Amino acid sequence: MKRYNLSITTLILLLCIIFILVFEIIINITPPISRDALIHHLAIPKIWLEKGFIEIKWADFSYYPMYINILYFICLFFNNDILPKYIHLLFGLGTGLLIFQYLKNHYNKDWALLGLLIFFSTPIIIWLSTSAYIDLGMTFFIAASMLFYTKWREGNYNNNRKLYLSAIFMGIAVGSKYNSLIGFFFQNLILVYYYSKDTSNDKKAIKYGLIFFIISIATSSPWFIKNFILTGNPFYPLYNGIFYPLLKPHIKEVLNFQGYGENKAVAFFTMRELLYGENFFETLTIPIRMFFQGDDQSYQYFQGVLNPILIIFLPFVFLKKKYHKDMSFFACFSIYFICVAYFTTCKQIRYITPTLPFLSILSVCGIRNFLIFLTENKMFSKISKIILISFIIFLLSLNFQYLIKRFNLYSPINYITNNETKSQYLSKHLKHYDSVKFINENLPENSKVFLMFIGRRAYYLNVDYMHEPKFGMNLLNLMLKKSMNNENIMVWLESNKITHILMRAKIVDKYLNENFSIDDIKKFMNLFNKHAKTIYNKNGYMIWKLIY
Repeated sequence: MKRYNLSITTLILLLCIIFILVFEIIINITPPISRDALIHHLAIPKIWLEKGFIEIKWADFSYYPMYINILYFICLFFNNDILPKYIHLLFGLGTGLLIFQYLKNHYNKDWALLGLLIFFSTPIIIWLSTSAYIDLGMTFFIAASMLFYTKWREGNYNNNRKLYLSAIFMGIAVGSKYNSLIGFFFQNLILVYYYSKDTSNDKKAIKYGLIFFIISIATSSPWFIKNFILTGNPFYPLYNGIFYPLLKPHIKEVLNFQGYGENKAVAFFTMRELLYGENFFETLTIPIRMFFQGDDQSYQYFQGVLNPILIIFLPFVFLKKKYHKDMSFFACFSIYFICVAYFTTCKQIRYITPTLPFLSILSVCGIRNFLIFLTENKMFSKISKIILISFIIFLLSLNFQYLIKRFNLYSPINYITNNETKSQYLSKHLKHYDSVKFINENLPENSKVFLMFIGRRAYYLNVDYMHEPKFGMNLLNLMLKKSMNNENIMVWLESNKITHILMRAKIVDKYLNENFSIDDIKKFMNLFNKHAKTIYNKNGYMIWKLIY
């Protein structure tokens, strides 16, 4: 029988990884409470389960690619909304294992475990591993695609099966989330460039580039075909300005409704200055600041937390020429993806998660090269190596502090031990849940609720509902403008069969007072009060019953 002798380093790294995994497994026993899970990733599959695969015209995100959401649909089919969080966790762990396998093949198991630990313990990965999102699925498929490509390149482009697998995995990523298009275009172009550079065969480079393109697009195409048939825009709701002549009438109607909420565009740098007092340099350096200043609860600080270990050791990556080609590829991809995401998406850390596997590999490479450098130069004493290792331990300890904080935030023990019901747990963690519970228990089954300023979190509603991308601003603007012109403010609501409105009253009051005159608000309220009756008013949430 083969014996395995674990070194102290190996044992410590394994225990750290197991510690994280156990905590995440415990957290995931609790009911889903994460924002996008309640808005989109579980809410849309729930609607499909109840009504069939219908077109949900009012929900722009229902047109997003949904390979991973199909897995969540299957879970809900079996009446299990806990399992999606474990699926997402497995995608995170699977990505860590891809990192492990790559580093093990190039270095050894200890460096491989360190890479896995750096990635898996990164706060944003912990956060996503305890949420029913899709970002870790997208990250897994992009990482698999790029690592299969590196294997194809390492083998002197002889094993085309690895190219085909790379393209299929990228296609699944693109068919899971639009953000993957950033990685898709980069890899397609770099594949052609590297093949041409390595072989001096431009025709074959273009040929393999086309093969990668066609396989990836074919793999992801069902979602684009669906969108084109339903809306006229394969990438809906993106790029409507380009495809507007082709859009179906009902989509143009939706866009016109959304236009009621449009404001004058404000330049991004100006917006950051107005909202947060940031100067031009501070805003420009957001891609670097993300690694030092993250905060889960703050839009200003990118709604997520990273760890500076991911970039601090990057300058040492190229001290050694071995594996230089892969490291250049990973570094270029990470810089490209972060920069494109910076200019095209919200400034949220989870939108750059596809770079984290490669930053973890680069980090390990940098640490290893720096340690070798200190060992080879006699002018540096053992103390310098102890300081380096202590610094790495300190940085990783920040991740474990975050894990404990996350565990306390979810406070799963009372729920797991049956000292807290599901309803009590949700009431404690979701401010709007009591109003949702009231609707489920008191409104007729044929009711339809419009959600206003509750963040579109509708998963736990058991009656029909709708909302819109600006959380209710568009509807309020429409209603105010119609009341100013003495038009019937109920026509639009009745045409959409809305029977009730659920709103967060404080935010509605704030929005009205900041955007309309007192006279306009009074006129609107006088007219609307004739057609609405308050049936619930508690903890800042109100429910209006509409009277036609």
